[in-house]
Amino acid sequence: MHRVAAVIVPPVLSFDVSIPLMVFNSVPHYDVRICTARPGPMPTVGGPDIVVPNGLDAMEGSDTVLAVGSGGEQAPTEVLDALRKAAASDARIASLCTGAFVLAQAGLLDGLRATTHWGLAGDLASRFPSIDVQPDLLFVEDGGIFTSAGAAAAIDLCLHLVRIDYGAAVANTAARLAVVPPVRPGGQSQFIETPLPPERGTSLAPTRVWALEHLARPLTLADLAGHAKMSVRTLTRRFHAETGLSPLQWLLHRRIDRARELLESTELLMDQVAEKSGLGSADSLRKHMVGRVGLTPTAYRASFNRAPAGTSH
Repeated sequence: MHRVAAVIVPPVLSFDVSIPLMVFNSVPHYDVRICTARPGPMPTVGGPDIVVPNGLDAMEGSDTVLAVGSGGEQAPTEVLDALRKAAASDARIASLCTGAFVLAQAGLLDGLRATTHWGLAGDLASRFPSIDVQPDLLFVEDGGIFTSAGAAAAIDLCLHLVRIDYGAAVANTAARLAVVPPVRPGGQSQFIETPLPPERGTSLAPTRVWALEHLARPLTLADLAGHAKMSVRTLTRRFHAETGLSPLQWLLHRRIDRARELLESTELLMDQVAEKSGLGSADSLRKHMVGRVGLTPTAYRASFNRAPAGTSH
């Protein structure tokens, strides 16, 4: 059982507290505990009070420790000491949103790349000049420490950690249970250029679901537009507004994700992985895997495959 301790540092959003509980509790391999320096009732920013039942001793023996909250304010000394102790004991350390300030105050991000909510990234950089702040990214891993941007990016990071621990299939199941998209790469931008509701309230979510079910097909813009019952031009505009990507960029990302899942969970030949993921050929699979994750398909499978012998579906 993988033990996760989420250290809550007020001020905190109730949504941020719920993220590790929602994601990790959807996977039977995790034991999740929330803790704080002063257990008991705790107010949240713009939301209801919550009750944090555990003190910082809940961090002892944890495999993963998450810093959640602070809003950039100074964390209690005992929290910073407990985080340093957890890091020294080889626990995996991560932060959600403004929890990056807590890790920074503990000195755990010195000399590393990190991110936080874009609205506070400048403050993090000015207060902690030794940190290489990446304000545009969803989440960052450096030196074995993970930091995320705000809101949904924190979900992306938690799903990424599940993927590291138990593979793409388990992470995608957790994403479906949480009713969120599959794991997004941390290098994706925090910003969507046109974050407006789709015209006439029409979402392209059904078309994206349809595309995911037909990734092995050579889908074109005309295919997607035909399913969505709109012109290619309108499809492209709305797709970018909803996802921050063009339709073909989004398709490529999903195909690489599918290939990674197959490499992790099956023993299919490389040509078969390429065919089932819609990447066409083993050469194309290799090109996109190296470009996206920095590993050849063979090296990726050697590092992450969890398939029982003989798994070929």
